[in-house]
Amino acid sequence: MTDTAIASDVETAVLDVCRRAKAASRTLATATRAVKDQALHAMADALVAQAPRIVEANAKDLERGRANDMKPGLLDRLALDEARIATIADALRYVATLPDPVGEIRRGSTLPNGLRLVQKQVPMGVVGMIYEARPNVTVDAAGLALKSGNAAVLRGGSAAASSNEVIVAVLQDALEGLGLPRDLVQSIDAHGRPGARVLMNARGLVDVLVPRGGRDLIQTVVRDSTVPAIETGEGNCHVYLDATAPLERSVDIVVNSKTHRVGVCNAAETLLVHQDAAAHVPAVLTALADKGVTLHVDAAIAALAPAHVATVPATEEDWATEYLSLDLAVRMVDSMEEALAHIGRYSTGHTEAIVTSDVDAANAFVSRIDSAAVMVNASTRFTDGGEFGLGAEIGISTQKLHARGPMGLAELTTTTWVVYGEGQIRP
Repeated sequence: MTDTAIASDVETAVLDVCRRAKAASRTLATATRAVKDQALHAMADALVAQAPRIVEANAKDLERGRANDMKPGLLDRLALDEARIATIADALRYVATLPDPVGEIRRGSTLPNGLRLVQKQVPMGVVGMIYEARPNVTVDAAGLALKSGNAAVLRGGSAAASSNEVIVAVLQDALEGLGLPRDLVQSIDAHGRPGARVLMNARGLVDVLVPRGGRDLIQTVVRDSTVPAIETGEGNCHVYLDATAPLERSVDIVVNSKTHRVGVCNAAETLLVHQDAAAHVPAVLTALADKGVTLHVDAAIAALAPAHVATVPATEEDWATEYLSLDLAVRMVDSMEEALAHIGRYSTGHTEAIVTSDVDAANAFVSRIDSAAVMVNASTRFTDGGEFGLGAEIGISTQKLHARGPMGLAELTTTTWVVYGEGQIRP
């Protein structure tokens, strides 16, 4: 078979998936909250019941990842065990407890001519996801799409192909068992990157596309997709120790932001230290080194490092790097202005944090940071749909149109204007 024939077959197959998703989404659009919540519980129960089967498939993905020298942080995101699967299932159950956004009224009014206007939330229709090495996202995307009245078409990447194949089948079986269409959750993993390209250009069948992964993946989708895309996820996050930062709080927040889980977009990648907080540097560096963090530091920080703490000189590349590993760039700044300038230059617009005892400094930082989330005396790791009380998230949006920050149920809806009249015509 020629390359052209193969490409044609992939296009036909993926567009067929999208058409079936569109048809299934129309069925779900009128489903009651009770039906959707029942489906979420059925999906959760099925995941737990089939956990050994999912773990067995995941082991194949992990073995392949190690053979391909996958980074430890990415292997951690890829790994599933029965405890993690139970946690993922619990996230679905939590989504079932959340209010149904479909039908909520955003605003309304009565015009002088008697027309009554209502703007209400309605499902997007078909939500596409392209992501890497994160089988939990398969479940999160399916659950959030279902609760918000949407069908999901998923491309989870080759790294998690075995896990995702089983997970999607388990979710489909649960839906079918309740009389709902299997096509509400579909995967195009079997069609590889050519399939992803078709999905990116299925405008009219897919209503919104959400990329979630590394910079190359996200920028490729944002640049090349004809389907409206929401930019997400890349996280070059900063923690700034202001002049009045308390020592104990500084150590706790920096260590948690960097080491709680390294392979995620809300992990800190750069630490900025005000020169008036320089006395904190030895304790902070020691705590990080004790956790195995490799410290990429400028000359001012290197001069303050204890003898037992190894450092490497920071380069220009370090300030712009999302490590997703036990690495941290550290720089001394002489003022908040310098810290803000650094963040403005290198931030990806995800999450920034300030540690301070000065309310005015905190307010100034919040008002001048242009990111999806700003933390005051708290870890960057809190930028998360679950932590924000939104349930599971489909991603962290770093763009400014429609959705910004953790994307939960409301962000997967759009609006319709409904106009109620009594025979009015426009003069």
